[in-house]
Amino acid sequence: MNSDVQIAGDPLAIPHLLPPVPAHPATVAGFVGLARSIAADRASWAPLVRYDTTTRWYHRLRTGPGYEVWLLSWVPGQGSGRHDHGPSSGVLTVLEGELTEHAGSGHHTLRAGAQRVFAPGYVHEVVNDALAPAVSLHIYFPGLTEMPMLPASDTAAGHSASARCASSARESAAP
Repeated sequence: MNSDVQIAGDPLAIPHLLPPVPAHPATVAGFVGLARSIAADRASWAPLVRYDTTTRWYHRLRTGPGYEVWLLSWVPGQGSGRHDHGPSSGVLTVLEGELTEHAGSGHHTLRAGAQRVFAPGYVHEVVNDALAPAVSLHIYFPGLTEMPMLPASDTAAGHSASARCASSARESAAP
């Protein structure tokens, strides 16, 4: 009895039939550029945005080899709570509105187009302190596997390895 491989040949041996390998940024600057290109393509993300007054809304917009892209909306008063992103680095880009980031180094007002880059273990809280809704784009590399919530006192230095371990029971992988 003939198998499909015997009849058609091994498809892996015919490179032109394989789909192209997705582009994968190799540097932080590459991920920042990816965030900017997605932000510029408003038609790809704007129709997906939803606003929820009871909880933060988020949607995984894209995944790639070793990274994922999340779209989040924030109504006035909504915040993330103090957290880090486990072993993931990231790029936060404000697409619409204004957000405030509270970190060990103080607070930063982030308006549309602003970007923040962070390394594993970076502790922060993002809040919509404005009177209008906001939308943000988050790229995590590697993809987000944990987002431990931390007490306010753990952000003094902007990093928290021991607090991350202590809070492992509260981990959540939602952005």
